[in-house]
Amino acid sequence: MTDRATDIAATLAKLAALLAEQEQPAPQPDRTVRAMPSRVLLTVEEAAEQLGVGRTTAYALVRSGELESVRIGRLRRIPKEAINTYAARLVQQPQQNAA
Repeated sequence: MTDRATDIAATLAKLAALLAEQEQPAPQPDRTVRAMPSRVLLTVEEAAEQLGVGRTTAYALVRSGELESVRIGRLRRIPKEAINTYAARLVQQPQQNAA
């Protein structure tokens, strides 16, 4: 009876190995992964993160007009270029005051 149990166990192991080979997923057609395009407009929170300031400060800059923004419906967005322009102005201010 032990020989029969050993034979059954060996047969089941072979069957399991065959099933595992058949369950390999079929190769997928070659798909190229495209990167997401970079966004042109950022939320005020994202702009604050880019500038390294708090959300409240970013909203104050928008409110005062120091940081350019646009409205899209009810949304307020900051163009990426406006962040660069604002940062460049900040860098130039000390040099202008020193001259």
